[in-house]
Amino acid sequence: MGTVKKDIVIGLLVSLFATAAGGYLYIEYFSKFSFNETLQMIEDGDLYGKILSIAAIPNLFVFLIYIKKKQDHRAKGVLIMTILIALTTLILKFI
Repeated sequence: MGTVKKDIVIGLLVSLFATAAGGYLYIEYFSKFSFNETLQMIEDGDLYGKILSIAAIPNLFVFLIYIKKKQDHRAKGVLIMTILIALTTLILKFI
């Protein structure tokens, strides 16, 4: 695999990890309820799209770090994943 493709894949994976970490941190530290209760409320209220959009906020910081370090291909991977998350959020809103 070429170095450009490898950097884009690294950006995609880091973005996916940042989104998962953002979702976990949001549910764990900003919810008044326990982790399992919050997950149950998300499922009952069909709030997947809203939580996913909040969880994607750390991608902004990852993107800015990659831009500042001049790692443009990794930043491109983060941007691609963020667009995919936005499209997923849009689809979940209308389903």
